[in-house]
Amino acid sequence: MEVAVVLFVVAVIFVVRSIKVVPQQSAWVVERLGKYHVTLNPGLNFLVPFVDRVAYQHSLKEIPLDVPSQVCITRDNTQLQVDGILYFQVTDPTRASYGSSNYVVAITQLAQTTLRSVIGKLELDKTFEERDIINAQVVQAIDEAALNWGVKVLRYEIKDLTPPKEILHAMQQQITAEREKRALIAASEGRRQEQINIATGEREAFIARSEGEKQAEINKAQGQAAAIIAVADATADAIRKVADAIRQPGGEQAVQLKVAERAVDAFGKVAQDSKTTLVIPANMGEVSGLIASAMKMIAGVRGSGAGAAAPAPAPSGQMSSEWGREAR
Repeated sequence: MEVAVVLFVVAVIFVVRSIKVVPQQSAWVVERLGKYHVTLNPGLNFLVPFVDRVAYQHSLKEIPLDVPSQVCITRDNTQLQVDGILYFQVTDPTRASYGSSNYVVAITQLAQTTLRSVIGKLELDKTFEERDIINAQVVQAIDEAALNWGVKVLRYEIKDLTPPKEILHAMQQQITAEREKRALIAASEGRRQEQINIATGEREAFIARSEGEKQAEINKAQGQAAAIIAVADATADAIRKVADAIRQPGGEQAVQLKVAERAVDAFGKVAQDSKTTLVIPANMGEVSGLIASAMKMIAGVRGSGAGAAAPAPAPSGQMSSEWGREAR
């Protein structure tokens, strides 16, 4: 009975040591009698108990590695506190097992030294502007050395760049001055544009007013010309009608009567003004002489229009040598 139990225990131990199940994205390195034998792939694998053993277990996933913070000195002798993170992946489990005693520590140290070397070639301002270049140079330098370790460095990212407090305060002052400068420039540009807009508006308004005044003068001149033409046409028409009326029977007597009425009205209006000194002819027959003269002129105009000269009527009286007396 005891022998059966011992055999059962031995059998269980053999089974456990001979059957190995490797997880996905993992690689196990097996040594046989202390020498590399095989790399187990994911799945069920069998080993020889007490002869083969799993010496190393590697994860083939992408591994993030936090690089400790360190002090780096720039080209212009400024200290920076820099820390970052490195991403790598095991590509050759055999080299990762035997290429380095501890590839994680080796990668970390190499990342720090490479970072100090790269930042030492740059000035302070460039370190903030060229992070991508720094990351690429660090990855390139580490990846070349990590090939012997069976590791592929994928990327490196700087998490933080911290300058000293004095430098940080000076940078803040510089940024404030630069922003104030931009604000002043923007304000001056705004005032300049405002003056340009005002001047342009005034010029356009002046042009519009002058165009309006020009058009108004043109319209006024055209209106005055039209009015003059209309008055001239009306006057000419009235004269023609008067001339036609004079040629009618009894027209001359009507003209004599009208002239006499106008003369009497004129003398009456002058006599009504108390401040006017009126000199009238002593002989009222002179009035008839004036009427006769007017009729003579009318007859002359009519005769010229008819193509023949008409005889002038004789004056009704002689001009007196003495015109008369003063009356108020």
